[in-house]
Amino acid sequence: MLESPPPKQLVPDLPTLVPGLALRELTVKDADAYYKLLDNNRRHLTRLGDYQAEGNATSAWVREHLSTDPGQSLRYGIRLKGELIGRVDLTAADPPRYGTGYWLGEAYVGKGYAMAACAPLYDYAARKLRATDIFAGVTHGNARSVALLKRLGFEPVTEFENYTRFHLSLVQ
Repeated sequence: MLESPPPKQLVPDLPTLVPGLALRELTVKDADAYYKLLDNNRRHLTRLGDYQAEGNATSAWVREHLSTDPGQSLRYGIRLKGELIGRVDLTAADPPRYGTGYWLGEAYVGKGYAMAACAPLYDYAARKLRATDIFAGVTHGNARSVALLKRLGFEPVTEFENYTRFHLSLVQ
């Protein structure tokens, strides 16, 4: 008799300190809302050269992308009063070391939502996933993202031609 694979770990919803703002797993059920958010933010997402795949996304690409099992990585939609306004990921690059990426729709930038969304995810990573490090790459010129990472405790560690790598140590 064949053994069945272990059940996929449930990805918990994560509350934030901002009323009405929460993280919930981003799945294929969110494809239409995610495509609409991408479609309305193509210029915003690609202005610095980042997120080219998302900037060129079709509805079919979104459906396929969200149908792909993220494995040990976490893919969260940032939701404000239930509306999808952005995304934050925790990428299992080499656990207990993780990478992160995030973006908000342009209308939601500068309101503290990215900080409020990232903080509980990184706390969850430390407490439940036993993550020791989180890395992020920021394209040169993205001052808002640099400021966010510094507020979250990240420090720049390496300069590359097009971006700076930041590091957050989760061990005290």
